[in-house]
Amino acid sequence: MKFISTTPNEERVSFRTAVLNGLTENGALYFPEEIPQLPSSFFENIENLSDHEIAFRALKPYVKEDLSDEDLQWILEDAINFATPVEHIKKDTYVLELFHGPTESFKDVGARFMSRCLSRFEKKSDKEITILVATSGDTGSAVASGFFDVDGVNVKILFPKDKVSPYQERQMTSLGKNIKAIEVDGTFDDCQRMVKQAFNDSELRKQVELTSANSINLARLLPQMIYYFLAYKQMKKNLDGKSLVVSIPSGNLGNASAGILAKHMGLPIKRFIAAHNANDTFTDYLKTGEYKAKPSVLTFSNAMDVGNPSNYERLAHLYNKDLKAMSGHISAATISDEETVQEMKDTIKETGYLLDPHGAVGKLALERSLESDEVGIFVETAHPNKFQDIIVKAVPDHVIKETSLDGFHKLSMDNNYDQLRKILLEE
Repeated sequence: MKFISTTPNEERVSFRTAVLNGLTENGALYFPEEIPQLPSSFFENIENLSDHEIAFRALKPYVKEDLSDEDLQWILEDAINFATPVEHIKKDTYVLELFHGPTESFKDVGARFMSRCLSRFEKKSDKEITILVATSGDTGSAVASGFFDVDGVNVKILFPKDKVSPYQERQMTSLGKNIKAIEVDGTFDDCQRMVKQAFNDSELRKQVELTSANSINLARLLPQMIYYFLAYKQMKKNLDGKSLVVSIPSGNLGNASAGILAKHMGLPIKRFIAAHNANDTFTDYLKTGEYKAKPSVLTFSNAMDVGNPSNYERLAHLYNKDLKAMSGHISAATISDEETVQEMKDTIKETGYLLDPHGAVGKLALERSLESDEVGIFVETAHPNKFQDIIVKAVPDHVIKETSLDGFHKLSMDNNYDQLRKILLEE
């Protein structure tokens, strides 16, 4: 298996090279040269397979040139050591809970998978690897946890000032050691732009061995496919002849891209819904056929506050910008903050289930779209306790879980690439 650029060039690289590079030589994203197909017998028998066996068979075609079977098994056993349950909410609506990992975010699996891959790869030189990542919330805490105290790896996390929840900020800034959180006076899109600028800075990369742990990195993206295989395993008995639909709270479109990849491998999910807040660039694209990035705006579902989603490039490449073909597999919806809070109120009143704001966006988008011959899953991407200021708007008497996280290890900087460059060169 080789990986190619989402924009035309001659580059064909291994999984290891793609992971260590982060971005392609021309600043685009890596994508599999071909998508492997799993046999129908795999899905017919999926309920009899262990979670680790499912994950192994889904990922092996992508990594087998660089990771032995034993290494891949070790990585998966260490990265996926918590539950990803599907729970029934009402009628034909189910929830896939992806917040049972160490930082209570769906990004735990990808971050842990990537950190353990790096520990198995031979380094290109004696330089330490610097992980540079932008976060709108959960990526930072998952990467901090996944890479904490890993030998030979330094982590720099850019996050927008006053635009992540206090809980998320504490998770990123409480570790210290090889984890450095950097507060940027700007938006997530500013953080992401500077990360890409660093990757395209050839002089910097001669001095700093740089890679990323955002979903732009394949080692973050590919393991997220596993969620949808495991969801299907749990849901198969409940379908009763109906088709399965999955609604994914979406920002940078990494989780949605992973789901679409799983579908192209043969996973029998009828369609996906990319559920957006007011940052609905992708929704507009599916309506008009014209991709127009726009400045991000602050919402209650902050991890989705992305105005220029990087993984759009992968979807556009996969479908060769064929809007009709893409729309047959994925639709999009826009949910306002007011609708988000109301959905949180309605759901706990009707079912007793406490949604986080991102899950509320996913649930409402699902229920507005679900047909009578479909069963739907929405994804809960993070634990409600990470968004206490929003929870109390919807459920004023909810008892908030206290966190023992304390201590702040962070730097602050302007929205200025030269400042970031200086920080990276100081190590």
